[in-house]
Amino acid sequence: MNAEYLQAKRQDWELLKLWAQLGLVCLKYLDESGCYCTSPTDYTYGRKGEQKRIRQNRRRGRRINIFGIWQPKSSFDYALMLGTLKAPTYVQLMDWQAKIAAHCLLETGQITVIIHDNASVHKSLLARQQHQRWQQQGLYIFFLPPYSPQMNRIEDEWLHLKRDQLAGRVFDDEYELAIAIIEGIENRAVQAQYQVERFMFN
Repeated sequence: MNAEYLQAKRQDWELLKLWAQLGLVCLKYLDESGCYCTSPTDYTYGRKGEQKRIRQNRRRGRRINIFGIWQPKSSFDYALMLGTLKAPTYVQLMDWQAKIAAHCLLETGQITVIIHDNASVHKSLLARQQHQRWQQQGLYIFFLPPYSPQMNRIEDEWLHLKRDQLAGRVFDDEYELAIAIIEGIENRAVQAQYQVERFMFN
């Protein structure tokens, strides 16, 4: 990776954070994370001197993907889906965020900037075709440099969810796992004192 490009991106990111602190923009972080019905054993604990043991069903079930948009200290918007996020679904979810951005622009005069990593679905042709329309609604996308998860602050929320809410638990099916994810996100929101909204697919 070009060092000058990385430095320029980092400076732009720092500037966005400053503008957000000053109330000039609404800054959010977007990412996807996945969960399965079984958890890695390294997220579990046991009493000293006792062997760690987890009973797991043979059927692991399908992955539940969480699409999250986090505004630090303010809100966490998310959607749950089975399997990998596809471009049409990503556009649908971003249209939801564009409506929220349009309302924010009308009420506060702030544009919304959502920070993205470089996942292929985020840069698909279908997604890029929507950028101008989203910008007209007050929503802009800022891409992080490749391999920079430390700059995507939503990663901290995934850590809390998996380490504090789901660790060491085994679920019978995807429905039970989904309920646990919803409850975990709501519990985290209470602890960190921010609002939560879940997108419901039609």
